[in-house]
Amino acid sequence: MAIDYIIEYDCLPQADLKPAGILERLKERARAEEIIQWFRAAGDTREPNQMGFDFTHSTPGVPGEKQLIVVQDLLDHAAVLGDYADYCAACPANRARRPFGCAGFIQYPISARAEIWLLERLPVPDEPLIWLLLKQGIQKLGYDGSSVKALRETDGGDGAAERTYFELPIAPERRLGELRVSGDQVLEMIFGVGKRIIPNHAGILLLFLGAIERDLEAREIQAISSDGDSVRGRLAFDMAADADADDCIRELIAFVETLYIAWKLNVALYMDA
Repeated sequence: MAIDYIIEYDCLPQADLKPAGILERLKERARAEEIIQWFRAAGDTREPNQMGFDFTHSTPGVPGEKQLIVVQDLLDHAAVLGDYADYCAACPANRARRPFGCAGFIQYPISARAEIWLLERLPVPDEPLIWLLLKQGIQKLGYDGSSVKALRETDGGDGAAERTYFELPIAPERRLGELRVSGDQVLEMIFGVGKRIIPNHAGILLLFLGAIERDLEAREIQAISSDGDSVRGRLAFDMAADADADDCIRELIAFVETLYIAWKLNVALYMDA
């Protein structure tokens, strides 16, 4: 299970297959390839049309029903992706520089280190304009973390191995001067805004996470959260993984970079959590 995302770019593949359709096919192909590897590692040489497995599609808080899936059916449904791969070569939304590199994923569960890493990216009072913007955003938009907290509280038992969505049963917190922010609030700000992160919100998230320069004038900060492109053109992406970063942190950095590209292109980022 994962948070899947894709830049909603005006291209023929997305016009024909739709963003959700591309994500679905990418997941199906990856799942099929993984299942085939499992069968082969066990010495099973059957063809994909003879391979089946039980699959349960669940969403947060909504358990799904078990289904029998034939591997070849997944491959067949995803095969159409190959017809559009050439369109991705020169696409400005292609972050990963591969077919459908505008898409990516963050695997569940979100690790403890990744939640702490997100909190450590937030501005402190020494960065008064961005810090005040964060404080006002949390207060005015009601980011209390309740939606994430509710999911966390129903997410398995106390042992990390039993948990589906979060490694930690209780969200970590960080004090930023008079402001105390939890991992639940940060995740809600990023992933709890619906199916799409629009460019205006994306720009603010990039500021909060330190993915772009934060030493800016008030008018420049205002431009980041507007439709103007004067600031977008000069602010570079500034986020990299430390050598000891875990996979979840690296996947989050890829997500933030994809969000940055969507913001630069002034388009939305579609998400399927």
